[in-house]
Amino acid sequence: MSDEQIEKSRILLVEDEENLAHGLEYNLTAEGYLVTLARDGKEAIKFFDENDFDLIVLDIMLPYFNGFEIAKHVREKHPQMPILMLTARTQVEDRVKGLELGADDYLTKPFHLKELLLRIKGMLKRKSWYQKVVIENPIYKFGNNEINFENLKCTKGKKEFQLTSYEAMIMKYLIESKDKVVTRKELLENVWNMNPDIETRTVDNFIVRLRKHFEDDPSDPKFIVSVRSAGYMFQV
Repeated sequence: MSDEQIEKSRILLVEDEENLAHGLEYNLTAEGYLVTLARDGKEAIKFFDENDFDLIVLDIMLPYFNGFEIAKHVREKHPQMPILMLTARTQVEDRVKGLELGADDYLTKPFHLKELLLRIKGMLKRKSWYQKVVIENPIYKFGNNEINFENLKCTKGKKEFQLTSYEAMIMKYLIESKDKVVTRKELLENVWNMNPDIETRTVDNFIVRLRKHFEDDPSDPKFIVSVRSAGYMFQV
């Protein structure tokens, strides 16, 4: 996806705080994005069901349906849709819950506009990269696991489950770097397009979740292993 294509991407902005909503809508439009603003959970689901979007910016605290409920609805219909959550909550539990329900990233209010714009651009670029690499090898099997990188559906033995888009991106990146150490910095820069000096726990949270998905014993991983003081390695 070229910069010109990114600028024309369609964004669903879900925010009920009026001043923030209009400020974000103005600035995103000024960047060239096509923005649809939803002011509550009902509007968000209605707009999502009736239109095609490239990315969702989603507040958690909303009337009717909250951001967690909306993220779950989006994931059931569109597993690869990038979701950036906005939250006034700082508790780790809330951020983890958002990630588990399918949010790909989050920003805690108040945040800097520049950081929001960088995150959005990075997420759209990652989406484009992922769509290209998946065409070549859509199915990957290891151990008793199978990942379908097109629809994000997976099996572990007889158990079926679905990855979020960022879980799939991390697995794809680790698999393509098989038997090589991948640092947190590398994942933050190449999967999240994020400053590697911040939010390193984001990587660790995702690795923990991937181990729960694919390892027989997540506390003693065989496939997604830690390399002390270096990062992670995928091995089969």
